[in-house]
Amino acid sequence: MAATLALVVAEVFGGVAGRSVALLNDALHNLSDVPALGISWLAMRWAERPADSDKTYGYHRAGVLAAFTNALLLLLLTVWLGYEAIQRLRAPVAVVESWMIWTSLAALAVNGGITLALVRGRGDLNLRSILVHNFGDALSNIAIITGAVIIHSTGARWIDPLLGLAIGLLVLWSSVGILRESSHILLEGRPRGMRVEEVARAILSVSGVQEVHDVHLWSLGGGHHALSLHARIPDMHMDECERMLAAIQEKAAKGFGINHTTVQLERAGLPLQSGYVMPEPAKNKN
Repeated sequence: MAATLALVVAEVFGGVAGRSVALLNDALHNLSDVPALGISWLAMRWAERPADSDKTYGYHRAGVLAAFTNALLLLLLTVWLGYEAIQRLRAPVAVVESWMIWTSLAALAVNGGITLALVRGRGDLNLRSILVHNFGDALSNIAIITGAVIIHSTGARWIDPLLGLAIGLLVLWSSVGILRESSHILLEGRPRGMRVEEVARAILSVSGVQEVHDVHLWSLGGGHHALSLHARIPDMHMDECERMLAAIQEKAAKGFGINHTTVQLERAGLPLQSGYVMPEPAKNKN
């Protein structure tokens, strides 16, 4: 956060001195990293807190909420950046290329370092939102350096606002993807790469399970997945029921990485209104 704040000050100074809208837009882009980093750090600390009587599932979704907030902030910022770039395209301003180059080189060093530091955490949605953001920053720094060289060689003033517009489109593309994925988790969507029908068929393969219905899959964030279902079984002793429950939980954990499974065992037939009904009841072998 300290490095990013110093970078923002440097880019604002360089943008004003060099009269570059691309640098100023990139400074605002980097400024949005500061609350993003702060929110993400706070979310990581929250996610480590154990479940309690208030948050019975724990705080795993704190990181997802942070990613959603960051993406929404970026989306709003992109609209403003695009408007500013279009205004400069209509009335190009002469820029000082040396300010653009040296300021962007410093920015590239900072953003590149942050990106490399976050590569190992790319599996976490919260950290990936910061990684994508800083990777986009690094690409925009390279584009500004290249643009400054072209402006110096050709005198084409329109390149600077065009770069600002391109940076805005890059941020828009990355933020929309994160916004879609984080909102999917917040709306109790099923984990990516996991199909309800496949999970249900796997549970039906457990010996003694005759029907599976009311199957619900969702993600708690941070790779923690949950499953709830109703399973119809024959009349049996409680000890056998416990072994069957353990088998269902093991099947869900080993086959799909689901670490929280809730099963309601039933003796009755399939209810008239049972929610999401799974594929076919097991065939009666008698």
